[in-house]
Amino acid sequence: MGFLLGYKIIALFFLSSEATQDPQAYIFSTMGNLPAGLITGALFAYLKYYEKKKHQLAKPEERTVRIWPQDRVGELTIIALVVGLAGAKLFDIFENWSGFLQDPAAYIFSGGGLTFYGGLICATIAIIFYARKHKIGIRHLADAIAPSLMIAYAIGRIGCQVSGDGDWGIYNTAYKVDSANHIVLAAPDDFKNAIIANPKYFELEPNLHHASFEKPGALAFLPNWFFAYNFPHNVNRVGVPIQDCDDGYCNQLPVPVFPTSLYEIITCTILFLILWGLRDRLKPVGALFCLYLILNGLERFFIEKIRVNNKMDLFGLHPTQAEVISLGLILTGIALWIFLRQKYRARV
Repeated sequence: MGFLLGYKIIALFFLSSEATQDPQAYIFSTMGNLPAGLITGALFAYLKYYEKKKHQLAKPEERTVRIWPQDRVGELTIIALVVGLAGAKLFDIFENWSGFLQDPAAYIFSGGGLTFYGGLICATIAIIFYARKHKIGIRHLADAIAPSLMIAYAIGRIGCQVSGDGDWGIYNTAYKVDSANHIVLAAPDDFKNAIIANPKYFELEPNLHHASFEKPGALAFLPNWFFAYNFPHNVNRVGVPIQDCDDGYCNQLPVPVFPTSLYEIITCTILFLILWGLRDRLKPVGALFCLYLILNGLERFFIEKIRVNNKMDLFGLHPTQAEVISLGLILTGIALWIFLRQKYRARV
């Protein structure tokens, strides 16, 4: 960890700005500062050695030491990080199989393309195996991490919103982007005119799902971009060129879309506060995690209705992968809660 910190992060102070202009390309490249990595890695190794020497006894003794579950948080975090990232990438590959087949190497090593539910499911499986191996109560562990999972999801969506990684909604044709790049109310034919004016972009974007929703009077104090946003300088470089721009990310959407990542930030923060407030009140053990599954599933299921995503062909229906998984989470949460409740009442 120390080596990576020095090689990639501290290297930013020594490399030229041109070398790190594209953060995603830099992170997934071999570029870095080897001396900084070696020095920082050696420092971390020394600190670890010093910590062990500080607790070393003058005469070796054999002791039985109890390791509490909270002592394994570091290991759990690393396992969740590694397996979660792998699962998120794997599920995204399945969801975008045709794009993956066109250029597998570029898709695998790209900084984009991560599916939250893939990371959640794979990391959960890995943590369950780890918890069983070390005799950690799985239901207690699940309740402990439920609020954290919810707020972590909200924080992750901040990155989606500010970077413009493609995690946005369908077009909101009630608004348009004017000549000054401001979001303003649109005329009835502005969406059709935008398609005609930007044929190259819309040839690559065959999904023209849209809705027209103008902010109600009660929410007039909110800015227009809360309801329709054009994601200027997005990291996917999707859209049409921005005039007089030379920062490497010079595209914006020609028609603003619903900023679904912003809605998820707000919704999941509220849901986190609900889970946090109920953490000591719900019975039996495991009920809090069941509630998390239900709330998370409901939130994602409904946001998918205005979110751009690939459709599946499933028994004549065309849901998104996220809709199928979120529905499964809702049903699983309800079934588990009923089961745990009945088991708890039988004991009482």
